[in-house]
Amino acid sequence: MSYIGYHFTISPLNPGTEILIAELGEKAFESFEETELGVSAYVQEDLWTEDILDDIFILQSDQFTVTYRKEKIEQVNWNEEWEKNFDPIDVDGICYIRAPFHAPTEAKYDIVIEPKMSFGTGHHETTYMMVCQILNNDMQNKIVLDMGCGTAILAILAAMRGAKQVDAIDIDNWCYLNSLENVTRNNCNNSVNVSEGDASILTNQPKYDVILANINRNILLNDMDKYVACMNDNAEIYFSGFYNEDITSITTAAEKLGLLFENKLERNNWVSLKFKKQ
Repeated sequence: MSYIGYHFTISPLNPGTEILIAELGEKAFESFEETELGVSAYVQEDLWTEDILDDIFILQSDQFTVTYRKEKIEQVNWNEEWEKNFDPIDVDGICYIRAPFHAPTEAKYDIVIEPKMSFGTGHHETTYMMVCQILNNDMQNKIVLDMGCGTAILAILAAMRGAKQVDAIDIDNWCYLNSLENVTRNNCNNSVNVSEGDASILTNQPKYDVILANINRNILLNDMDKYVACMNDNAEIYFSGFYNEDITSITTAAEKLGLLFENKLERNNWVSLKFKKQ
């Protein structure tokens, strides 16, 4: 899957960066990286259109000076990048996330992840927070859905935490194949099922006690009703993949669907929210 990247230079930087991210978040852009000069934003190539920036208000405002360059970004080989830069992730001494070339540890949950073309090593704030959510909440004998599973790191940890069944789903074929490998690598084949697809396949799935959805704001808002439809009563759902400024839109949509807010984690302006089905 290729992406189109926009690299924006903004003056004044604050609050320009925050305003631009909020506006781009209304479009198909799914990830952002703040830089010293502004922000880089990324959209899947098949969702990109020539007029995608036409109604971005800040670009027309005389209160800000915004310039940008655009580039096509081919699928990143995360495995090569990881081997060049990766240090193991230690979450509170309980969960240790490492590559195959790192030595095993005595951590209670020692997870081996080789990302290849997939996203989800534990380094990103959203993955780290979702790991914390799983560690801080009961997974024992639960039926769990990891939606947009990436490397299946969350599905694997849920299984290690005692989940009875975990369904890991991703629309990207690379993620699907990589998840299969990582599930086998961590001896979770008996409890983790990996499928390729999007939220439309949830109609054939069982009711879930826990749903993990670390994707992005636009997909969460679009598919949230499908998640709720396959939740058991009193089931829990954990969201991440968005910023502090997106909390209102996520919470409003969740409450309209009968979800009750329970907690929030925050890390470098990224957020994870927990809700329960009433």
